[in-house]
Amino acid sequence: MTAARRTGPPSLILSWRPALRAAPVLDTTVAGILRTAAADAPDVTALVQGAPDPTDRRRWSYGELAAAAERAALALVARFDAGERVAVWAPSLPESLMLSYAAAMAGLVLVPVNPALRAGEVAHILRQSGAAGLFLVPQFRGHDLAGALGSIRADLPGLRHVESLTASGWEAFCADSDADAPGALLRRDPSAGDLAQLIYTSGTTGTPKGALLTHRGMTNAARFGAERFGMGAGDVYVHTMPLHHVGGQVVSFQICQQRATAVLLESFDPGLVLELIDSERATLTCGVPTMLLAMIEHDDMAVRDLSSLRSVSGGGSVVPAELVRYIEDTLGVRFTVVFGQTEASGFISQTELDDPDEEKAATLGRPLPGIEARVVDPETDSVVAVGAMGELQVRGPNVMAGYHDLPDETAEALLPDGWLRTGDLVTMDGGGVLRMVGRRKEMIVSGGENLFPVEIENALCLHPRVVQAAVVGVPDRRWGEAAVAFVRLAPGAEVDPMVLEGFLRQRLAGFKVPRRWVFVDSFPLTASGKIQKFVLRDRLPEGD
Repeated sequence: MTAARRTGPPSLILSWRPALRAAPVLDTTVAGILRTAAADAPDVTALVQGAPDPTDRRRWSYGELAAAAERAALALVARFDAGERVAVWAPSLPESLMLSYAAAMAGLVLVPVNPALRAGEVAHILRQSGAAGLFLVPQFRGHDLAGALGSIRADLPGLRHVESLTASGWEAFCADSDADAPGALLRRDPSAGDLAQLIYTSGTTGTPKGALLTHRGMTNAARFGAERFGMGAGDVYVHTMPLHHVGGQVVSFQICQQRATAVLLESFDPGLVLELIDSERATLTCGVPTMLLAMIEHDDMAVRDLSSLRSVSGGGSVVPAELVRYIEDTLGVRFTVVFGQTEASGFISQTELDDPDEEKAATLGRPLPGIEARVVDPETDSVVAVGAMGELQVRGPNVMAGYHDLPDETAEALLPDGWLRTGDLVTMDGGGVLRMVGRRKEMIVSGGENLFPVEIENALCLHPRVVQAAVVGVPDRRWGEAAVAFVRLAPGAEVDPMVLEGFLRQRLAGFKVPRRWVFVDSFPLTASGKIQKFVLRDRLPEGD
């Protein structure tokens, strides 16, 4: 299969790769993949709670996990109508994963929410999604989630049920069900084209948008990615991606469809990951560059037996070529780079484990099966020649159904014939291999989290001493990209960067706070008065 399609003059080769059909698109659902795994491999270990203390590590077989999810689904059916939204505001607990499957079995739409988000940020998501239910933990890393919910609950009249996701709270919830067990779940069984999850990302305005992802899209994207990763029955996967992220959800569905074992971390800890690889004899793991560097640089690297580890998957941000080589050499593994976005169910392209070193270390790989990709002129949507830079557009089952209740934003992102504008600037070679050039949008991906300059700038300008602010992203070996804030203060004003950091942390999640601060007397401007951010970015290496 060639990577390009010939149109017009025979000599013109365009950056257009048809969808590969070697692996068919299946009409699978999140509910169905767990039930099938339970029927095929009921006694295989499906889930291990990756607790720091080995004596606290609970384990479930596929049969047990499916039974637990169905029990929870019956409790959900008793409280919620089909199609309603149920949010989960918690770290990656076993109960969080059970809720992913249970919501699907109950015909509900799951809304994962980052536990680091603050009250105002969560209020927008719950309100915009129309969430009728919320599962949460009381606290996470010193953040009082229960208190934050109390401060916004009066502004959420549609939120009928709030449930605890602690082990005891979850048990009490599952035990309280009046549903008609024989037929309740059968009547709610979802179809492949139904909505499975509503996962929030942010746009260039900084306002979170909810991507509507289908069962078919999430499960097929997961299966295609798992097969390219070489995952199979018997593999043990230390699962580091958070379940509030599309990557965490889809990796879970990868593991399930391949009948592998998920060792689920509540939140990332490099020493714990190394210990779990050693003690659980893990064969696979994943992480954004920040995570992988933290593991390699950890003191326990020298004392842990990592010989069982075969392959590592990386993504979430641009993975530097030197880091790919460093990981393979240090861990003695094969590495694959995954590229995607929430609007595409987390997966667009991926390198092969056996790709040449240069290709694996410097590209985004080829589109996954079932996904059609083309590179276009951002202004005209005309396909550019092979090797020319343009915006990547993709089409396939993985593409979202749209943004929830945002018709204008949906029309801007999705063309009428199904193509998704990714906003990423890439090149495509004659073999269909994609190379990242930059982002059409200003989004910064730092440590696997999405940062949007306008949101940070607006929050900064609320400080009484800040007159103007501009936030840019710069390459960073550890974080992939790091946010740098350029700040112009009021005349005669002074303020310590730590004060501004504290100011932002009261209003935004911690990962959105810039890592570097530069105070300026003025900004370089265009003729129309817009800040020239590329000039600011270029000044940094000069020490200005």
